[in-house]
Amino acid sequence: MKDSLVLISCICFLAYLIPSRFRKYFAIGGWASIVGYLFLELPYYFSINNFMYPTIALLSVPFLYITVKYLLKSDPRVMQLSTIAAVAFLIYAPFGYIPALGDWLIAAVADQTAAALAAVGYPVNLNAGNLMERNGFLTEIILGCTGIQSIAIMLGVAWGVRSTLKQKVAGFLLVFPTIYILNIARNVFVITAYTEQWFPYLPAIAGNGEFGYESFFWAHNVMAELGALVFLVILAYALFIILPELGALADGLYRLYRGEVEQVVRPRAGESEL
Repeated sequence: MKDSLVLISCICFLAYLIPSRFRKYFAIGGWASIVGYLFLELPYYFSINNFMYPTIALLSVPFLYITVKYLLKSDPRVMQLSTIAAVAFLIYAPFGYIPALGDWLIAAVADQTAAALAAVGYPVNLNAGNLMERNGFLTEIILGCTGIQSIAIMLGVAWGVRSTLKQKVAGFLLVFPTIYILNIARNVFVITAYTEQWFPYLPAIAGNGEFGYESFFWAHNVMAELGALVFLVILAYALFIILPELGALADGLYRLYRGEVEQVVRPRAGESEL
């Protein structure tokens, strides 16, 4: 069911790229499928004590409501946001749905991560193309460890707004090598922290019953996630400099969603507070 929702979202957003009078409905289907997928993933994220994605799932409900409301009005800001999502899916889809491409990317990232680990003095045994073993701890490189999702999203941001060819090339050169290299560094950090047991703290919060999992939790679910969030904000700021249109869109979307939230949070004018 979860995989089906991702596929439905992908199909809807790709269909959105085709000019038609039904575009906004395809966008609604795409966003709704993403939100549905986030909620179906909650049991998995709770099982690994990851609370960032459950928080995102919770916040996605008001986001979906506001987005659908303005898509039905064909608001240009939300339509542009949907274009960004569609371009991101267009980049991600070949790797996510063509096994040969996905497996090739996983194997390439695993090889490069293993080489980087060896270079910094923490060699691993690489098995089956994507399984890394060190000190009795096993780590699997999957598609989510390749950085392709972040690359697709940020390239969607860079290419989903109106820009010149020169700006698109500059956006690609900023996004792709930067995220790819930093993702290898992230993998090196997480695998080293886990296999060397750097953070065996607070098992009541970070443990899942698996020996040594606490170090993986703190390295992967907390430090790497927060680090990635900070980095993406910095990267987005750099894109604003390259693409002024992107900054204008971000400001428009911020005002739109903030205004809608404030209408709910703040008391209406003329009403007294108890």
